[in-house]
Amino acid sequence: MGRHLEPGERIVGIEALHGGITAEMRRLTIGARDGGTRDLVLRSFVDPFSVEHADDWLGREAGALTLLTGTCVPAPALLAVDPTAAQCEYPSLLMTHLAGRTVLDDEGVEERVPLLARQLVAIHALRPAERPRDYVTLTTADTVVVPKGADAAAWAAAIDVIRRPPPPGEGRFLHRDFQPGNVLFDVPPPGPAGVRITGVVDWAAACWGPADLDVAHCSTNLALLHGPAWGQRFAEAYEEAGGVLAATASERLYWRVRDGLACSEEVRSVARPWREAGRTELTTRAVEQRLDAYVTALVDALG
Repeated sequence: MGRHLEPGERIVGIEALHGGITAEMRRLTIGARDGGTRDLVLRSFVDPFSVEHADDWLGREAGALTLLTGTCVPAPALLAVDPTAAQCEYPSLLMTHLAGRTVLDDEGVEERVPLLARQLVAIHALRPAERPRDYVTLTTADTVVVPKGADAAAWAAAIDVIRRPPPPGEGRFLHRDFQPGNVLFDVPPPGPAGVRITGVVDWAAACWGPADLDVAHCSTNLALLHGPAWGQRFAEAYEEAGGVLAATASERLYWRVRDGLACSEEVRSVARPWREAGRTELTTRAVEQRLDAYVTALVDALG
């Protein structure tokens, strides 16, 4: 760590940052000889599963942060990466700290959704000189976890959807976990300034694939955080911002159904950081019920 600090600097404070699922995040306050301070963020993979994949994930994140340097996408600057824990206790990545905070409250969601959509369009507009690896989807008909009390017919129809091959589509640079928990906002006091995005974080899954993948993932998260209708609203906002989705409604719904079913496998881990951030009403059961309503609405839209 010390080799990445300026002469005379030292760590004067450490604060755990909450909200992550796969990694531990710490804000490091760095003190200088003149009394000034600056903040950095250390991202470390500590559980056995994450450590097993750290070389891949941290390598991808380091590559994405390097690619994003100098672009219009507000992302942290990479300072150092140790994907094999050669120098750190755990596989880790050191980056700059961005201003702002995640905002998960229902209040103001109608203002934030267009901002999220415009930010995602900007990400998808990037054309890296070296294309990242292609996306993967791990959820299958056999791994879906149907929530207790869910609409069995709707879920059976949804599972049938993902038995089909994915629709063809033009590739884009993807964040692959773009959702409110990975976006930082500056929320000023009421007035003319308005809310704005200050950063997009957690690039460990960056890859190449159809824009619908990112849109579907954010749609699912918004549906679970704020109600099923917000999933549809985000997809509309993305197109209003100039984003291009799959050619037909059925192709677009394929990706949204797939992401909803993927979320069924990890409802508990998704809901926990939301409750830690103050959304205490979002119990695992409450999120399961919203997911059921969302998936059922998607199946109804498919006809």
